[in-house]
Amino acid sequence: MKKTRMALLACSLGLLSGCDNFLDVNTNPNAPETVAANLYLPPMLDWMVSTPLWDGRFVGRYTQQWMLPVATTTPDVWDRMGYLAGSDAGGEQWRTTYFVFGHNLMDMMARAEAEQRWDILGVGYVLKAWGWQAATDLSGEIILREAFDQSKTAFKFDPQPEVYTEVRRLLELAIKNLERTDGAVSASYLARGDKIYNGDRQKWLKFAHGLLAMHLNHYGPNKAGYDPAAVIAAVDKSFASNADDALLPFPATFTADANFYGQTRSANLAGFRQTRFVVSLMNGTVYTGAVDPRMSRMLAPSPDGQYRGLDPNVGNSNAALPAAQRPNNFFGYVTNPVAGQASRYLFDDKSKMPAMTYAQLQFIKAEAAYYQGNRALALTAYRNGINAHIDFVNARNAEIGSSATQITDAERAAFLASPAVVPTAAGLTLSHILPQKYIAQWAWGHIELWMDMRRYHYTDADPVAGRQVYPGFTLPQNLFVDNAGKPVYRLRPRFASEYVWNRDRLNEIGALEADYHTKPLWIVQP
Repeated sequence: MKKTRMALLACSLGLLSGCDNFLDVNTNPNAPETVAANLYLPPMLDWMVSTPLWDGRFVGRYTQQWMLPVATTTPDVWDRMGYLAGSDAGGEQWRTTYFVFGHNLMDMMARAEAEQRWDILGVGYVLKAWGWQAATDLSGEIILREAFDQSKTAFKFDPQPEVYTEVRRLLELAIKNLERTDGAVSASYLARGDKIYNGDRQKWLKFAHGLLAMHLNHYGPNKAGYDPAAVIAAVDKSFASNADDALLPFPATFTADANFYGQTRSANLAGFRQTRFVVSLMNGTVYTGAVDPRMSRMLAPSPDGQYRGLDPNVGNSNAALPAAQRPNNFFGYVTNPVAGQASRYLFDDKSKMPAMTYAQLQFIKAEAAYYQGNRALALTAYRNGINAHIDFVNARNAEIGSSATQITDAERAAFLASPAVVPTAAGLTLSHILPQKYIAQWAWGHIELWMDMRRYHYTDADPVAGRQVYPGFTLPQNLFVDNAGKPVYRLRPRFASEYVWNRDRLNEIGALEADYHTKPLWIVQP
């Protein structure tokens, strides 16, 4: 949007006679002016997987997946559910939706439709739906209808219900196109650009149903239109096992094609440490007496071999501990690793990163079945989710040759045999389902994880069991001053594009107010 505004501004200042030449600045006489539809995909798929990781450095602190210890007693602004004014921190999804996808995605879809490549068109609708869904789930009101109107230099924001309606429409079109086998549908052609499913149209179809299930489940438990049966039906048409997981591999031949969380790019998580909340979900505190075997394969031990998490209410909480008790970084070291050093779980240069997993969808099904009143189905899906995520952890550690050992069948069986972890169907509660989904999404599923916590307003209680849905989670004691005592519910629109260029439209939605980031999203309001 910024480049378009600049070009139009130049034209409006009396340069009309030269506008055509000005806008032709990107013409390359040594390269084709058109690009094959399948060649648009690789960078967009990379950004679909990597963008949540960029913003997860900030969102992950709102959800207390991790924190960034600082040298003062006052915690960092993000650990206090605040934001950094005048910065693009937390604005990567905005950039991806409007700049990285933007006209590139529109061009790909137009070319695919003209050539009757319905599989690529279907993937395009999936990407478009994902972009709008992720953007609105992070920021609430977003620019939808006027987003790519090149006749405008200011862009109106649309309310979240309209965005949700559009996402549903796009997913229905995605499913319709991915079901087609006529025209120029070709697995080999799609595979040239498809680095996730290698041209497998059926797996993209499952992905579309999975994204639909996620979308529909966001209506619960706050919206009257929540339909658990529709959520379950969408999950059942989606992933059948971990073999369907949407995983992006990283060749790691140079820095830019290495995992965003890997050793080569370790500065992206420099200083970050796990919190005591995530440790409490796995060390037998929340699930009384049941130590999760995944803890030692996902989280980082302290030098003394024990697993601890930091208190986000204490800025210098790491330095306050004896050196032997300070949690290592996520790569497993006291200091940042260098390329080639061994790492673990999702923190290796070549760790495959997910966009969606079977485990994640099974927990969505469990929650929907719980609200449907089908506790037996909820328990089955819940257990499937835990089992699948144990397999996921083993697979990620195995593929990178991690020093973390594989979770054994005996460890798995002992964990699942604990009634604190897997109760009877009648005893299953949301405070079982949602924390296990949190574990399965830890370090990668930042947008969905934050949406879950906001749907339950961070500290809501299960209406049936009376127990807090996220047992032990507490809001920061020293919330950022601009919050006015309220928790965070949204990221602000990207500073460089909106607060610099689109302030009048921001004012219309109240986004110039200091506490705008605390305004609850429509989807989480009753």
